[in-house]
Amino acid sequence: MEQDGLDLWSHPQLLAALADQDWGAVFRTYRKLTGLSQTKLGEHVGLAQSDVSDIERGRRQVTSSEVQGRIVAGLGAPEQHIAAGHRSTDPVASLTLLGPGPDDDLLARVTSVVDSDSRVDTATLDWLDRVLAEHRRAEDVIGSRPLVDVMRRQLRTVVNMYSSARGPLADRVVRLAAEHSQFIAWMCQDQDQTAAALAWYDRSHEWALEAGDANMSATTLNMKGHLAWSKGRATRCVRLAEASRWSAPGASLGVQGMATQMMARGHALNGAADDAHRLLDEAQEIMGRAAEHPEDEPPWMYFYSSNWFTLQRGMATLHLRDWRSAVDQLTVGLTSMPDAYRRDKTWFRACLAHALAGAGETTQALAVATAIVPDAAAVGRPHSWNELHTAAAILMRRSPVQGRQLVAALREFD
Repeated sequence: MEQDGLDLWSHPQLLAALADQDWGAVFRTYRKLTGLSQTKLGEHVGLAQSDVSDIERGRRQVTSSEVQGRIVAGLGAPEQHIAAGHRSTDPVASLTLLGPGPDDDLLARVTSVVDSDSRVDTATLDWLDRVLAEHRRAEDVIGSRPLVDVMRRQLRTVVNMYSSARGPLADRVVRLAAEHSQFIAWMCQDQDQTAAALAWYDRSHEWALEAGDANMSATTLNMKGHLAWSKGRATRCVRLAEASRWSAPGASLGVQGMATQMMARGHALNGAADDAHRLLDEAQEIMGRAAEHPEDEPPWMYFYSSNWFTLQRGMATLHLRDWRSAVDQLTVGLTSMPDAYRRDKTWFRACLAHALAGAGETTQALAVATAIVPDAAAVGRPHSWNELHTAAAILMRRSPVQGRQLVAALREFD
């Protein structure tokens, strides 16, 4: 189906939902792109509003081929993408980890003693800490794809040290393995490899508990909340962030503040404005106190600053469709964001383009969006890329000429 010349089914998120036959995600994404109500979408596919709502919330599964056919025909979905995306699965498909997930050999190394004649020393572990920190900063600039295999090999090196580590050094090796696993999980998440990301977060969480590292234990739950948020699962996001707060009371103020703002984003995604604003205020107060003692924060909190929090507020208000506030907050936050954060800066600029389009500032939205298309293609797939497609859909409704210009710019890299 085309609306004002825009082929909605070119949107990557919509195509992925169709290929997976995730009809709830199809409905949610289609309505987000078109602005249709549940009632109107139901009219297209021959379902009552209550049925559409149940499918979107996962309370009803679409198993009837007749209903699936009505959805495909009513929404003008390309049937070939269903066939391309449908493939046989194991009985428990979610446990089949492909490619970047932990492989059997690595897990065997983790769970058994590795023969080694070498001895671990403090200087070696200090060096590995520094290397990991540099890789985190490099990923901000070049994105996750070039680093995943590097970090998997580096984790193997860390794991191989365990057999020769004793006492406090053994705890440091386990802690370092947890940090590497969390970073690999984040990179898998950045590439939309959900099963692998969840597996690595779980592995990191287990090692963090073994090492007695409250900060990493809380962070892994918080990041699983972030993953849920990125998939539109607001309630799961809130609950995982809550678990991050109560399950690790020894976590730093900064980590606690991160969990609190994640809860706020989940509530904003659910449209609960009062809860979202209350928790954002609470998070800002917690992280303000954390900023007074940066030495107490773990090394992966290096990115935090006051303008970072302003950007988080901008994303929450974007969810709440408070377009003007979102534009103001995202603009202020981006003004102070260093260029070294290339991937994150691209993401927040894509959010700004979305907010500007929603606010009716179509000329500025087009300018912001087209300027970041190359970076979004290089280091922002799929998240920034999908956000730009969303901005294009809004522009098509508000200003078809400018919408077509953005669509044309995106198609050069599609």
